[in-house]
Amino acid sequence: MIKIGLYSEDRTLHTLLSSALGKEFEILLEPDEDGMNLLRAAGDCDVMVLDLHSNHDSLQERIGCTQRLIATKVPAVVMADDGLRSTAFELVRTGAFGYCRRPPSIRDLKTMLSRAFENSTLRQQLQTVQQQLEVPGTCDRMIGSSPRMQRVYQLVHRVTNLNASVLVTGESGTGKELIARAIHNLGSRADRPFVAVSCGAIPETLIEAELFGHEKGAFTGTVGSREGYFEQAADGTLFLDEIGDLSLFTQVKLLRVLQQMEFCRLGSNKLIPLRARLIFATHQDLGKLVADGRFRQDLFYRINVMRIDAPPLQERTEDIPWIARHFLRQYGQLFQKPMEDIERDALTLLQSYQWPGNVRELENVMQRAIILAPGNTVRAEDLSLNTEEADVDSGDIGDISDIVDIGDYHPAGSFERQLRDYKVKLAEAAVRENNGNKTLAARSLCISRAYLHRLIRLGEPDTAFDQNLRDVESA
Repeated sequence: MIKIGLYSEDRTLHTLLSSALGKEFEILLEPDEDGMNLLRAAGDCDVMVLDLHSNHDSLQERIGCTQRLIATKVPAVVMADDGLRSTAFELVRTGAFGYCRRPPSIRDLKTMLSRAFENSTLRQQLQTVQQQLEVPGTCDRMIGSSPRMQRVYQLVHRVTNLNASVLVTGESGTGKELIARAIHNLGSRADRPFVAVSCGAIPETLIEAELFGHEKGAFTGTVGSREGYFEQAADGTLFLDEIGDLSLFTQVKLLRVLQQMEFCRLGSNKLIPLRARLIFATHQDLGKLVADGRFRQDLFYRINVMRIDAPPLQERTEDIPWIARHFLRQYGQLFQKPMEDIERDALTLLQSYQWPGNVRELENVMQRAIILAPGNTVRAEDLSLNTEEADVDSGDIGDISDIVDIGDYHPAGSFERQLRDYKVKLAEAAVRENNGNKTLAARSLCISRAYLHRLIRLGEPDTAFDQNLRDVESA
């Protein structure tokens, strides 16, 4: 639906246009300039219709308001009676999209409004492409010219057309899937399917059927056969995210597929060749999982043929302004609230923040900032940053007794062990309160999901406590 801002005092005209233009258009009436500006700022105006007639009181003032509205980025159609025809042509010459007589021909007006909207949409798309071309150091949809990202780009281009497995590692929110998609999009498989699977999101009882598919009657509740993700990927790319969350049983199944390059559906003995290119990703330290016996060493060697590390955002702060402006344009258009720039103080604040949630957190911060900003520029006060998060990660727990009851907690042992036990207790309580959802648990504690995982692992029986504690405290 195209939203039309009607700048007019004539309610009869509003009623006529609302009825005659049909469901394709929504007509919003505003009698004054301030109302039209608010309509534009709220993103409720795709095209303006500026009504002029000779009987207007303060006609010159009305023409001046019309000129100021035409100077904005929203396309405008001038509707004028025959007495103001020359004025209407002058307004078109100075920037209005077109002119129609008053009263209008509905067919002509509908055509003109549709063309104005299409023209504006094409201009916005062209501007977006030009802005993307101006961003330095891009690779597919990844943004950044820092040395760490340049290294990522080099590795991506090196493996695009190879059939070798790739392991993408990095903290949550660093863009591991973007790296996988870049490998796919820049290679010879770009026109084939890209299938992304989060292994941690599939219940253990269903993971095998989801990956390999099943035949009718393979297990209770199946009413027909189904292709698994390996078949759906076909000759394209299968991206297995959070590979470290797979159980040892599923790891054995996956290892056999990688060795034999074929698989079969559950309930069938028919072998299906593996044609897809596989890319794996994890935020966990697979070497540590191998040492702990939670990840098979032979599978680790099989998938770790080529490794690409996605750098955390705090290690490439020079990329933050470009990424933030990308989200500013993207969500400004999505929210129908065109944004122009980010103030210098706001950029300084963004670059000084630690970003435990990495690019995903920056994306959320920019979305909120666009919503909160009163104008078309993001200010420092529009940014919602959790500045206490760094303190929590570094060990300053603060007053969070509402998360866990510390009244009956009696520490014993060294200071480091007491602090470690307290952090573990907080982490476990948060996971319980969020029904096992670790992402929500990490958010409630204002820490990263990777840090929460390390705390939970500390709570498990482990003879190598001192080394684990050093790993957490240095994170």
